[in-house]
Amino acid sequence: MELTTQDVWAAILQEVRAIVPEHAFQTWIAGARCVAVSADELVVETQSPFHAEWLEDKYGDLIQEAGASVLGYKVRLSVSSGPSEEEGLLPAVLLEPSAGMFAGPEAGTTLQSGSVSRGPAPSPASPPSPPLADPGLFSRYTFDRFVVGGNNQLADAAGRAVADNPGQLYNPLFLYGGVGLGKTHLMHAIGHASLRIDPRRRVAYVSSEQFTNELIQAIRKGATDRFRARYRQIDLLLVDDIHFLKGKESTQEEFFHTFNALYDAQGQIVVTSDRPPREMEGLEQRLVSRFEWGLVVDLRPPDYETRMAILRTKAEDEGLDLAGDVVDYIAHACSSSVRELEGAVLKLLAVSSVWNEEITLSFAKRVLALRRLEKRQRGPVASPDRITQLVANQWRVRPEALSSKSRSKTIAEARHVAMYVVRELLGTPLQGIGLLYGGRDHSTVLYSIRKVASRMDGDEAFRHRVEEVMAELKSDHDRVFHG
Repeated sequence: MELTTQDVWAAILQEVRAIVPEHAFQTWIAGARCVAVSADELVVETQSPFHAEWLEDKYGDLIQEAGASVLGYKVRLSVSSGPSEEEGLLPAVLLEPSAGMFAGPEAGTTLQSGSVSRGPAPSPASPPSPPLADPGLFSRYTFDRFVVGGNNQLADAAGRAVADNPGQLYNPLFLYGGVGLGKTHLMHAIGHASLRIDPRRRVAYVSSEQFTNELIQAIRKGATDRFRARYRQIDLLLVDDIHFLKGKESTQEEFFHTFNALYDAQGQIVVTSDRPPREMEGLEQRLVSRFEWGLVVDLRPPDYETRMAILRTKAEDEGLDLAGDVVDYIAHACSSSVRELEGAVLKLLAVSSVWNEEITLSFAKRVLALRRLEKRQRGPVASPDRITQLVANQWRVRPEALSSKSRSKTIAEARHVAMYVVRELLGTPLQGIGLLYGGRDHSTVLYSIRKVASRMDGDEAFRHRVEEVMAELKSDHDRVFHG
């Protein structure tokens, strides 16, 4: 029986809906209409030019992948619009700087948090913009799941204050610390808490890499006005890993003006970095100066008591009942970061599932000893981190990009492969894999794994690249255990 255009589109929507958050699906995808399907093209119509551009940029790759899955061949997505832009969800408005918009404290002035009173926000001349459909927040990263200890108590308190009263106390809030200490978790928690207080707030989380990529796309498409409108109408802007703007002069320039516009409008800015502002090389001094206008807080490695609490929280999240001696051993063996602690729990869960063995103290010692072998000169054995590194090298992307929100074709493909290899070699549960790669749910992970397996059957070059990764992992294993 021949499928109609409506049948094809319904099947595509079903696949996409299983992956995309429901609120985002209803806002950006459900209202789109498929008007034609050809041998190489899927033609979709939306309600406005802005809606069309957003759908293509944010969900285009996903829709094309679902289309190929339904039709059995690759299709190119073509998105057009119907009504005028005034009828769109987020009209593109170029914000022109007013006199004094970019004026901050005088150079060389030291400001205390909360010392500047700028008065009540002016009444808007027009109705406020609607909340963003998808603020980009990870659902699991909330204050309820953020374990507070002496290492992060001030950061937690500042984050809660910012969520309660954005733009009033600590603006900007600058969080810094080493890898895996909870900066990203805290940032997402601020976003969630702020939205619970006032769902009308426009909140956006973005990595500095994503901000850069969106700017590049906007320049390429001649859509910088829309880019500026998106970021300068936000109530709470959360920017992760700001140090990655090093050397990106155009992006720094754009972020500088975005910062000024938001600050002037009493919009809250929260940024994270691996070091304090004054130690950030390659960033313009005017940006560094603005980062110091508000509150600068560091997150340090957790102490023993905090590590114990983190482990119990993580075990509870994964449905594990870890004995006290096991928790104590891990807390002593893994002391550098929250990520190391969480990685140890996931490692125990994965190996326990593969070996069908109970997690006892003896078992934990053997597994964590295996993890220590990974760090020795003889070479690492198969682990999620090692798999991520090898896949990233093979696809020529940064390892951390696989855990990002980026939907670029190359990064998405590498992420799918990493999920597939982790599942194949380690047997890690789908939920655990999702946590490893940006907090994705099990349905997304399952879709990715099936997609890689299917493509390996029909694409020899692709299969060869995946097999190269797995061969390297086997070589690692042989070096460690057979010299």
